[in-house]
Amino acid sequence: MELPKSYCERMKSLLGSEYPDYLASLEEPCAQSLRLHTGKWNEETAQDCLPFLEEPVPWAEGGFYYREGAQPSRHPAYSAGLYYLQEASAMSPGAVLPVEEGERILDLCAAPGGKATQVADRLGSRGVLYANDISASRAQALRKNLELAGVRNVFVTAETPEKLATAYPEYFDKILVDAPCSGEGMFRRDSALLRDWIARGPAYYAPLQAEILEQAVHLLRPGGLLLYSTCTFSREENEENVERLLAAHPEMTLQPITPRPGFSEGFLPGTVRLWPHRVRGEGHFLALLEKTGEKQERRRPSADSAGCTGAVRAHNGRKKHGRRKGTSPRESLCPPDWEARLSPLLTGRKLMRREDVLYALPEGETPRPGLRYLRTGLLLGTWKRERFAPSQALAMALERYEYPDRVSFGWEDERVLHYLKGESVDAAGAAVSGEEGWCLVCAEEYPLGWAMRRGTALKNKYEPGWRRQ
Repeated sequence: MELPKSYCERMKSLLGSEYPDYLASLEEPCAQSLRLHTGKWNEETAQDCLPFLEEPVPWAEGGFYYREGAQPSRHPAYSAGLYYLQEASAMSPGAVLPVEEGERILDLCAAPGGKATQVADRLGSRGVLYANDISASRAQALRKNLELAGVRNVFVTAETPEKLATAYPEYFDKILVDAPCSGEGMFRRDSALLRDWIARGPAYYAPLQAEILEQAVHLLRPGGLLLYSTCTFSREENEENVERLLAAHPEMTLQPITPRPGFSEGFLPGTVRLWPHRVRGEGHFLALLEKTGEKQERRRPSADSAGCTGAVRAHNGRKKHGRRKGTSPRESLCPPDWEARLSPLLTGRKLMRREDVLYALPEGETPRPGLRYLRTGLLLGTWKRERFAPSQALAMALERYEYPDRVSFGWEDERVLHYLKGESVDAAGAAVSGEEGWCLVCAEEYPLGWAMRRGTALKNKYEPGWRRQ
């Protein structure tokens, strides 16, 4: 790999005697790793199921290196949303950010979704994750990865940090800013980043990061925590950006990060760096900051302020009617048979209908007008010709055994692959439970998607855009 002279000189000044070790690491193969969705299964079960797993990633729960040449994306467990393919060092921000159940957490630069799904795992069934990316196309990939992981309590937006700060001032308990950067820590993995560095470099990205951090401060509640990270080595993008933020905002203080294997202290005490010649991974930088001040009581937005059309219903029996012309009361909400099937999942949530699409909102949360939402809570399904069709997102959000009408195949059953290709299959000899009609197709009872069952015949309803080629 031919590196620009100016870059080499700067790395020599950063690393001193370790610079030759860094150069040597660029010639080594990249480590391959994945992260288990620990809310769905545990490490012991995964290790029994996935023979290609090697040793754990030492700084991230559920992180594992896997054997060279393995194809984990082809295993049915990947299609069941049981793990995410993620570079090992990139797991560090989501692992370091303190997360507690019931919190509102914002991933401000979230695409493609590795850190967002990691935070969602740790957030559990309570609280809410807001996942944002300014690029609508990247936010679409983010949305898919969150749905594949089965995340229920999520809002996906494609907005500027400024617009979010206007809509959600001092709203979030925790914020993750994995900022766009010059990508120096990823040069050996992606040569395109080297070309971008030559064209723009740290001088382009540092002011952009500073503006994102400025808006993040406005989004953060007093007493909240902000985790800033990059995958670059530049002091201008890393420690100097943190120092500028602290100078501009005396209410922000730098908090020490608990040491973990592989973590090295940054050039600003309390910050962390991961160096590719010291760890089995790429380069990363981490800084944790707290916004001082007394915590304020959370403001609960009302459904009336959400700008919703259609009907919003709380599951305490009260209804708000606002049907579109031509709709019937039966159409306006979740069909009774589906509401009965999904009762454990819907407890404590509100239903929101927009046009022909039905959502289940996280408790206490409603969308704000004027923002671009790609997903508002859990997409339950759509009305098609006066019939309700459940969504792929709903299938992935269901836990093992949570839905009564299902068919389950073994991991090695060839019908799993046929199903994932969009083909109709026969369920003879498989584990079948419940009634005919819409059924959940599973592998080892982990949901994959929907089918219409008549006897043993399964008419495939797997999401077309997700089907294997």
